[in-house]
Amino acid sequence: MRDLSSSLPSPSRRGLLKGVGGAALLGAGIPLLSACGSSGSSSDPKTVSLGSNASDAVPKKAFAEIYAAFQKQSGITVDVNTKDHNTFQEQINSYLQGTPDDVFNWFAGYRMQFFAAKNLASPIDDVWAKIGGNFPDAMKKLSKGADGKYYFVPLYTYPWALFYRKSVFQQHGYQVPTTWDQLVALSKQMKKDGLVPIAFGDKDAWPAMGTFDQINFRLNGYDFHVELMAGKAAWTDPKVKAVFDHWAELLPYHQDGFMGRTWQDAAQTLVSKKAGMYLLGTFVAQQFTNKADLDDLDFFAFPEINPAYGQDTVEAPTDGFMVSKSPKNKAGVTKLLEYLGTPEAEQIYLKADSSVVAASSKADTSSYTPLQKKAFEMISGAKSLTQFMDRDSRPDFTSTVMQPSLQKFLQNPKGVDSLLSSIERQKKTIFASS
Repeated sequence: MRDLSSSLPSPSRRGLLKGVGGAALLGAGIPLLSACGSSGSSSDPKTVSLGSNASDAVPKKAFAEIYAAFQKQSGITVDVNTKDHNTFQEQINSYLQGTPDDVFNWFAGYRMQFFAAKNLASPIDDVWAKIGGNFPDAMKKLSKGADGKYYFVPLYTYPWALFYRKSVFQQHGYQVPTTWDQLVALSKQMKKDGLVPIAFGDKDAWPAMGTFDQINFRLNGYDFHVELMAGKAAWTDPKVKAVFDHWAELLPYHQDGFMGRTWQDAAQTLVSKKAGMYLLGTFVAQQFTNKADLDDLDFFAFPEINPAYGQDTVEAPTDGFMVSKSPKNKAGVTKLLEYLGTPEAEQIYLKADSSVVAASSKADTSSYTPLQKKAFEMISGAKSLTQFMDRDSRPDFTSTVMQPSLQKFLQNPKGVDSLLSSIERQKKTIFASS
């Protein structure tokens, strides 16, 4: 599978959206990202302009095929303005405040809600009146702003889960754990059997955020995750301390030397059967370049901790589309978004990019690999979907506070109280600056 750098795993893509939520950029910055050509400033009824962050070859080609199919069906041309993925993210604030394209690629969750709250995006309830039946309730929830209106059309997604080799589990007689106690017991047994229980690499500082998320929403539920990420709940809350207490219990079973190891290096220990499990997104499969190894790869949802929440939440970063504050061709935009919300559009994308799964519950999954089918079922069956810490919170907070704080915890699990007080102090300063 290709590198998913267009959506997640490259460390440069993870948490470096410095501008979103950064007060300095909200009223400043040269809008280097400008709308394309004349379409950004005219109201040609046969053209819709679209700002794209899909600069990598595979997604760029996949999106182009969707727009070509839309043009054939509607007679409307999509004038695409593609910018380097990082540049797009770093300049998104000034871009949206200038003369942006009619439609733009973006991410679900808090990052979408941020621009909706700033009135830098248009609500699209009229579009959802047409496409709503194509999506599960969790995806609908993910596409709404804080005001309850829709601002986002999701296209593709992928879940985070615990990955393992089927042959390793069969060889040792391991059972897939469904509770926390079973996970800890399995980790102990793997250690006795000479395996690294949980592969782990946090050199780039973002993978640990995924572990925090899983334990947090399994222990405290989806709503608390949302409140904490939005700066509304306190990091000094005993609920947060309980997350770190659980993590500390599991930490002895994490791979040693993780501060010097990338996620790809950690994945190789799963490929070579030296590790028993690995918590990551489905993009881990790209490290399994041998078909026999890939066929042996499987995953399971992070086990239940609190029976009140079970396994009802799935971390599933989701990419899609938003509409700028004053689109020049509103009618064309509406038609495009209605098309982008169809299973047909998703099928076109997935034919060109098999590393992700459709956001729609009506997409044809017949061509999916077994891993894709399982990922799709996990996401479709979730009560709630989260977006990963750096998409569910302010990126300036996650990159400057949470990444170094989690690494401090990993290196010294005993200093949690002072660490949480420090996080809370910094959180208040950053969230007060918007």
